[in-house]
Amino acid sequence: MAPGSASSPSPSLPASRPWAAVGAMAAAAAAGPSPGSGPGDSPEGPEGEAPERRRKAHGMLKLYYGLSEGEAAGRPAGPDPLDPTDLNGAHFDPEVYLDKLRRECPLAQLMDSETDMVRQIRALDSDMQTLVYENYNKFISATDTIRKMKNDFRKMEDEMDRLATNMAVITDFSARISATLQDRHERITKLAGVHALLRKLQFLFELPSRLTKCVELGAYGQAVRYQGRAQAVLQQYQHLPSFRAIQDDCQVITARLAQQLRQRFREGGSGAPEQAECVELLLALGEPAEELCEEFLAHARGRLEEELRSLEAELGPSPPAPDVLEFTDHGGSGFVGGLCQVAAAYQELFAAQGPAGAERLAAFARELGSRYFALVERRLAQEQGGGDNSLLVRALDRFHRRLRAPGALLAAAGLAEAATEIVERVARERLGHHLQGLRAAFLGCLTDVRQALAAPRVAGKEGPGLAELLANVASSILSHIKASLAAVHLFTAKEVSFSNKPYFRGEFCSQGVREGLIVGFIRSMCQTAQSFCDSPGEKGGATPPALLLLLSRLCLDYETATISYILTLTDEQFLVQTPDQLPVLTPVSTLCAEARETARRLLTHYVKVQGLVISQMLRKSVETRDWLSTLEPRNVRAVMKRVVEDTTAIDVQVGLLYEEGVRKAQSSDSSKRTFSVYSSSRQQGRYAPSYTPSAPMDTNLLSNIQKLFSERIDVFSPVEFNKVSVLTGIIKISLKTLLECVRLRTFGRFGLQQVQVDCHFLQLYLWRFVADEELVHLLLDEVVASAALRCPDPVPMEPSVVEVICERG
Repeated sequence: MAPGSASSPSPSLPASRPWAAVGAMAAAAAAGPSPGSGPGDSPEGPEGEAPERRRKAHGMLKLYYGLSEGEAAGRPAGPDPLDPTDLNGAHFDPEVYLDKLRRECPLAQLMDSETDMVRQIRALDSDMQTLVYENYNKFISATDTIRKMKNDFRKMEDEMDRLATNMAVITDFSARISATLQDRHERITKLAGVHALLRKLQFLFELPSRLTKCVELGAYGQAVRYQGRAQAVLQQYQHLPSFRAIQDDCQVITARLAQQLRQRFREGGSGAPEQAECVELLLALGEPAEELCEEFLAHARGRLEEELRSLEAELGPSPPAPDVLEFTDHGGSGFVGGLCQVAAAYQELFAAQGPAGAERLAAFARELGSRYFALVERRLAQEQGGGDNSLLVRALDRFHRRLRAPGALLAAAGLAEAATEIVERVARERLGHHLQGLRAAFLGCLTDVRQALAAPRVAGKEGPGLAELLANVASSILSHIKASLAAVHLFTAKEVSFSNKPYFRGEFCSQGVREGLIVGFIRSMCQTAQSFCDSPGEKGGATPPALLLLLSRLCLDYETATISYILTLTDEQFLVQTPDQLPVLTPVSTLCAEARETARRLLTHYVKVQGLVISQMLRKSVETRDWLSTLEPRNVRAVMKRVVEDTTAIDVQVGLLYEEGVRKAQSSDSSKRTFSVYSSSRQQGRYAPSYTPSAPMDTNLLSNIQKLFSERIDVFSPVEFNKVSVLTGIIKISLKTLLECVRLRTFGRFGLQQVQVDCHFLQLYLWRFVADEELVHLLLDEVVASAALRCPDPVPMEPSVVEVICERG
């Protein structure tokens, strides 16, 4: 490979040299002819200048595209920029590079290197050709631009030379003119000063007449401005007689002007802006500020009190009071607007008064503001009767918005805080009103239930059942609760100006709505329901048993689902939060426990009331009968049939609201068992033929011993929320009453047999109502055994005869 092959094109690429020449020509054209070159010089020049021009063309292209030496070669620079064997380095030496290749590389590698170098030369020539094609127009445009710039700069140099010559001429003329007019300029300046002084003197001499004319025309502001302009000069030259006379005349006119301004100010017929202007002019005339301050507030008090009297007249009994929104608009535009004007004018006029003046204004606004707030509260109190809060909330919103401006102007007066307190107080009163409304709605529902239960049944037309009444009461109460929540939610709407106050974001939602309204109503409802559980002879004695049953089921439904739903709805609507300084919210579980306890008490009282009704029938039937002289029983007594009928009716009534419950397994002979005084071994021994005088004591002893080992019956055991438990409690009370009444009577033979027939009849029908049939058997056994103990001649009836009588009855 030839030594020059690394820097010159290969002979196999004849097209590369013309393109290189084109690039060199473009660069040479852009650079312009070199000094000393003639018109006949060739662009390529001698043989040593061609590589230099090509390198210059390459350098300009790299400068144009922003490429470094390493980026132009397509790879980063070597570690040593001074290496003579680096093809891309600035210090490349082809002889050293060839010597290195001959020493280090075999022939095959040398041939490969030559092939690679030829390929690179072709690529570079191709890149050059592409650059020339792509940038040919730019080259031509740049050449033309440079040529035009040379021509333009030549013209510009000529114009600048002419301009410099003209400026020199102008400067020379200006200097000569200034030298010529110097004396006249000084004279003109002196004359201008004398003219200005004469005009001022003319103004001073004409000042009294001008002031008089302004006063006559009512242009008080212009007169005060004239006086202000001349006052300092007259004060300065008052020792001169002529100026002293002008000053005296002006003082007389000024005094008359001040008197007229005071008269105009004291009349008070004009508005606040006109009076503020009068005070401003009087202050400019040097009137005492303290006296003007007092008079200004006194006149402002008169106008604002007139507004207050107008508002108070609207609250009078004779004319119909406007709605609350119109009232607050009137007060806001009249009194509050006037107070804002007074405060703004006072602060502008008497700012020099300092803290004392600010405190005087704050006391003035505080006094009148308290009277205005009292009138607003009187009007708001008249709105406490309705259930719709929309108009009231709009009125409160406008009332609160109107007082923002005076609150900002008079921060020391506390008007904004007082207005917020009024809004909060009204919100609390509305919560109390809605709580009373919910209580009244609940009592109204109970009244409707009472009337429905007491209404006579028309033949062929059934009245509403307990389940329907319960559904009506529950839906009515829930709808009233939702309506109350929607009404009080208006106080927290985003468009209301006071909704972002801390009270409405915290205490109103948590303690007011949730605790005060919802939790308070639920507890009030439970207390009202528990009040029906009073002892007989008081309120509880007149309460229908069906109402007790309905209320117990209502409270139980609240415990299972309704309380949780209502509180969740409240928390979601009002975003209830509990700040650290507020009391803890009542848990749902606590309210549910209270509702369940109320339901339990009501159901227990229902059992007692119904048991008392049946017990009264049984007691009267036992006490009013002569058991010693009664006839042999032929049928079941009517009262026992009535007991069974009433128990069946109670079973149907309770089944409308409560589930069946769990019963013990029934024996197969529950309805076949008969009662006999000889059904036990102790009774057989007691009435055996070997009866002795000591037998009664032995019999009582045996009876008492058997009672010790028998299962104790708790008559007033807790009642569960199911039909079986309710009926079991009623039957236990009834049969226990029958037992105690039997123990207080003395029975003949037929009286004992009648008790035996009655108890067998009760056993035939009552066992199916209770949870454990043994309970009925034990109590009826006790009744028959007690009657036998109270019978001097205890001869029982045959069981077959008892069964026949009961089946026939």
